[in-house]
Amino acid sequence: MPTLLVKNIAHLATFDDEGREIPDGALFVRDNVIEAVGTTAELSDREADETLDLTHHVVMPGMVNTHHHMYQNLTRVMVQDDALFVWLKALYPVWGKLDDDAIRVSARVSMAELMMSGCTTSSDHLYVMPTNARLDTTIEAAREIGLRFHASRGAMSRGESKGGLPPDNCVEDEDFILKDAERLIGAYHDMSRHSMSRIILAPCSPFSVTPELMRDAAALARKHEGVRLHSHIAEVLDEEVFCHEIYGMRSVGFAESVGWLGDDVWFAHAIFLNDDEIRLFADTGTGATYCPSAHMRCGLGIMRVREMLDAGVNVGLGVDGSASNDTSNMFLEARLGQLLQRVAPVRYLSEKPGGRGGFGGTPTALSARETLTMATRGGAKLLGRDDIGYLAPGMSADFIAMDMHQLGMSGAERDPLAALIMCGPFKVDHSFINGVKVIADGRFTSFDVDGALAEHRDTMKRLHDA
Repeated sequence: MPTLLVKNIAHLATFDDEGREIPDGALFVRDNVIEAVGTTAELSDREADETLDLTHHVVMPGMVNTHHHMYQNLTRVMVQDDALFVWLKALYPVWGKLDDDAIRVSARVSMAELMMSGCTTSSDHLYVMPTNARLDTTIEAAREIGLRFHASRGAMSRGESKGGLPPDNCVEDEDFILKDAERLIGAYHDMSRHSMSRIILAPCSPFSVTPELMRDAAALARKHEGVRLHSHIAEVLDEEVFCHEIYGMRSVGFAESVGWLGDDVWFAHAIFLNDDEIRLFADTGTGATYCPSAHMRCGLGIMRVREMLDAGVNVGLGVDGSASNDTSNMFLEARLGQLLQRVAPVRYLSEKPGGRGGFGGTPTALSARETLTMATRGGAKLLGRDDIGYLAPGMSADFIAMDMHQLGMSGAERDPLAALIMCGPFKVDHSFINGVKVIADGRFTSFDVDGALAEHRDTMKRLHDA
């Protein structure tokens, strides 16, 4: 098995149980697994097939993206100033023309963008598959580029004619959805340690599927080890109105009624949770993905991340779709996520006699390390992984390195780890996934970016001219 010694790391942030940050750090990797973590002096006597000197670099675990819609990069910067339901209705007709080749092309571009911004593991929620599009195609794209990938078999089954939001040509038959999910689990769900491919079942939202599909998907997932459940919830107040009108309850109440709370479930957004619902998430182990860029882009609101973390809810980070974000940049998402929490309204009372007080933010709402922990360990836990998210012996060799000797990092030597999001966003200089060097000196080692971009431009023209 090949071995790798990474040495002279200026600042090695492990995110392990002790939160160790090691000056002049080193990693020793055998095949796809980290064998030793320490200082360069401690590991320098180990013989390795390859040695990588990362003087002047910050190294940390690769980040885990826990919510995305990769196909949406074919519709970036469209419907810029409308509410979510209007935005969806405007884009459904374009998405209804997606075919399998469009899914492949968009996935390759999204994955490359994620990896260049520090992501080494990603999920993708593909719920629009109108014209022979297949989830298999995104899995194949991940294998080609070398990304650790959790593919979510999304679905919409409740079209406009049945009281749902999406047009009927964007929905699928529920029996077919479940049969296809079973097929995908059998073909691609790998529960071995350090696996590169797992399957998630992910009916899209309360306003696009039936309660029966939610129940049946949960039952199917729980027949198979490690198949997790994912959906959107409490993303927009219009959803709350829909759930009250159709089901006579709030969104979280609906999720509970169909068996969608538990430590095998996580939801994207969860903006409009009340105190009782936050406690319910914590008590049941239900997780959530924070997607700050999309929350701001669509004017949705501010997720109560501080309260959720304090209550014990596991929260990860996600870029969300490339038409509601409109990027796939994990460093940028972390930066905006930290800053948005600091302006979340907090009630305060005036110290002046008779003063009424008001609302303001607080700079202690979320620290850089808490944000990066969500992006690493938090995301790994949401995906049910105990082999990624931090750097320690026995863990997968997924790590990224950023050069401190660049314009944006100048003056940040006091805390180079925090600088990665407070001074960024940055691109990675080196990235290893499952022990494989996928980016070196800021360039992909085997992926043709120019070719992927040319394909993407041609596909966009074909879709938008049709």
